[in-house]
Amino acid sequence: MSNIVFIMGFNYDSNCYLINDSILVDTGAGHNKDYLFSKLKENGVKPENVELIVNTHCHFDHIGGNYLFPNAKIAVHELDAISMKNKDSLGTSLSAFDFEGDNSRVDIELVDGDKIEDFEVIHTPGHTSGGICLWDGENLISGDTIFAGGGVGRMDIGGSYSDMKNSIERLLELDVKNIYPGHGPIVEQNGKEHIKMSYSLL
Repeated sequence: MSNIVFIMGFNYDSNCYLINDSILVDTGAGHNKDYLFSKLKENGVKPENVELIVNTHCHFDHIGGNYLFPNAKIAVHELDAISMKNKDSLGTSLSAFDFEGDNSRVDIELVDGDKIEDFEVIHTPGHTSGGICLWDGENLISGDTIFAGGGVGRMDIGGSYSDMKNSIERLLELDVKNIYPGHGPIVEQNGKEHIKMSYSLL
């Protein structure tokens, strides 16, 4: 099982997750470099040694710090890669943030079923068309698809209610123990119950 380090989002930042000391899931909005780098270093990781960034979706509070990791490859679902590469300010919600750096680079376009070490990529559209979760048989890194306490990602900025409902139906089939969401607290031990709550609120 992979080692997952939870880095709580600061201010506008999404949560970030360090996997096996070399993979970073989401990078926040890019405004709090010192905070993010300090958390990496607290866990014995030099920022320049991060090898892979996995973005759970293309919104700027998740991709805004990508430019801080020039040595890392950037991976995102192929559908959300379109907004990033085209610098689509609506698709990335860029207009809500002060722009720092160029976060249009995409090195790896992910699809459903891809493997990232112990994790399987699950395409979970709804919040965006190319949203993903990462699943290793116990832990679900859920991006902005679902949150602790039954929340779901907003669907009014490039999202879809029907896609979200279908995605959460798919997640209900998994025996999820722990949830690592894009914002807010993590869920330990009873993740499946939180997915049920999310579905019941749709």
